[in-house]
Amino acid sequence: MGRFCLPLETLLVMTSTLRDLLIQRAARLQSQAALSAPDWGTLSYAQLRNRVEGVALGLLSRELPAASFSSTGTAWDWAAELAAAASGLMWSPAGQAVPSDTFGGCRFNHEDGRGPYHAREQVVQAATLFSADLDHGEVMLRLRRLNRELGWDHTNRVDLPLARLGEAPMRAALWSALYAGAHAVLTEEAPSTAKRFFTRFQSVPQAWDPGPFQDFWDV
Repeated sequence: MGRFCLPLETLLVMTSTLRDLLIQRAARLQSQAALSAPDWGTLSYAQLRNRVEGVALGLLSRELPAASFSSTGTAWDWAAELAAAASGLMWSPAGQAVPSDTFGGCRFNHEDGRGPYHAREQVVQAATLFSADLDHGEVMLRLRRLNRELGWDHTNRVDLPLARLGEAPMRAALWSALYAGAHAVLTEEAPSTAKRFFTRFQSVPQAWDPGPFQDFWDV
């Protein structure tokens, strides 16, 4: 008897937390490109999950802050936001800065963090607050609605300007790319002549348009 697999859209409807979103994406799209960034190259969805969980292990090996944030201007900021979500932590510009040694340093894969990280599976729920007074369930609902408007899926490449990584619309775009299973590409510069910022099966970067994501985090 063949293995029974639910359709991807059904799985997404059933997913109620951002932690589960990351886990499901990595499970379904393991070798597919998830994120490209300067100094990182391209990570598959499985590699992205591993890197995020490494940061989460470092975060959870410390005393948990009320909220966290990272503004290094590198792809580590996105990895840290994903790690905070997977750990059930709040993400806010007013939060505690993620320690630099969490990014590949001595606590990157800290053994003391493994137990607490896996235990967070029971803690992170749809009602767990994440960002701007929005809980995981509400963010997932907004991503579902936005994805229907964008029409993104695993065939899309999404080019985004690295310099605007910490801005709210950029964060929403990265979450949207993860939700869709798209390939997010963080670029040093985005061309000003292109009219759209995503392509289908193309490698030419497109200009960044924050419009669709402008109000994503509004309460």
